[in-house]
Amino acid sequence: MKIERFEDIRAWQQARELSNLVYDLTEQGKFAKDFRLRDQIQGASGSIMHNIAEGFDDGSDVEFIRFLKYARRSASEVQSEIYLALDRKYVSAEDFQKVYEMATTTKKSINAFVAYLRKSKQTT
Repeated sequence: MKIERFEDIRAWQQARELSNLVYDLTEQGKFAKDFRLRDQIQGASGSIMHNIAEGFDDGSDVEFIRFLKYARRSASEVQSEIYLALDRKYVSAEDFQKVYEMATTTKKSINAFVAYLRKSKQTT
């Protein structure tokens, strides 16, 4: 499949799913009232999507890879923040696992895409 728009990128699609999961969880109960943590994790989850989109439209693989690395860091930030949400009992162990695993899956897709871009750059 040829990637013609950022929406075609699997990692972006996964980041969108992760971001919606985070928003659903943070708009409930005690989590919704912890404005700082709620805003932080929502921002980090959205940042994954946005960095992938922004990097895609840059036009250079080197810059795109840089933005993909920012996206990957934001996914790690989500994982760290969801630990705090678990510790504060804002999320169940099951919801924690869903977010953590979705972030891991997204990071793996980002890593694979970075490897693909590096390899394609070497063969051209």
